[in-house]
Amino acid sequence: MNTPTYLKKGDKIAILCPAGYIKEDLTPAFDILRDWGLELEIYPSTYAQWNQFAGEDELRTKDLQQALDAPDIKAIIAGRGGYGSVRLIDKLDFSTFTKAPKWLVGFSDITVILSHIQNKLKSACIHGQMVKSFLDASPESLSTLKAALFGKNKDLHYTCSSPAQREGQAQGILTGGNLAILHSILASDSDVDYDGKILFIEDVGESYYNVDRMLWALKRAKKLNNLKGLIVGGFTSMKDSDPSFGQTIEEIIMDKVQEYTYPVAFGCPAGHIEDNRALVFGQEIELHVTAENVSIIYMK
Repeated sequence: MNTPTYLKKGDKIAILCPAGYIKEDLTPAFDILRDWGLELEIYPSTYAQWNQFAGEDELRTKDLQQALDAPDIKAIIAGRGGYGSVRLIDKLDFSTFTKAPKWLVGFSDITVILSHIQNKLKSACIHGQMVKSFLDASPESLSTLKAALFGKNKDLHYTCSSPAQREGQAQGILTGGNLAILHSILASDSDVDYDGKILFIEDVGESYYNVDRMLWALKRAKKLNNLKGLIVGGFTSMKDSDPSFGQTIEEIIMDKVQEYTYPVAFGCPAGHIEDNRALVFGQEIELHVTAENVSIIYMK
């Protein structure tokens, strides 16, 4: 797996929106990035709107293509998620990017792009805060994103008291993202090979029964069989049915992986939460899970 060149002060990065449009004032977020010593190239899709999208598909594709190709752009940070990346992914030409990979940053709908470049281009990428989510981001989430971009210590240690935690240690390449998006790209060119990987999943605003259904789809596609480990981030703003589905997120997940022996870590501070810590997909990690503590340690 290729690791793009880490950033240094004075580097130029691209801000653009491959999916939903932004109505908020992003000035405070831009100021944070400039305080990191970065120069910003703000592409038209950042301020565009066409229905629910950040401009028409052609504009969003053009912006992303130009940022992928531009030699002076050292990283690309998505403005926000929403929906729309899948409408672009097969229109993009990654030939220049393949010769000179650069960091792509995002989460949620951007999982489409992150998965695609891992699967097709064998390049690492960052699951982390996007420009819009900078506005509500915890200091820790921003510091971990800066560390990931600048090649500093990215290790993550946190506590979790979930009784569903399955203890153990594992080593493997970290991958994953938003569960609904991972489900939507099954069997496509953007679908990552999960075998031997440590999988991270998160989601927001889903019904319990739909999380159950998506995990069954992954299980039936044999995506969960040969994992080295599973890390579960935020499952926030969940919706129940009437009558109730009757299982918690922990129970739904453990029901799908009960016959496997790999460690399962809950409570990872990543996903649709203010404390969305950066995770580097495509890099090898050691995962350590005890009853109350989890460590994600990147291999040197």
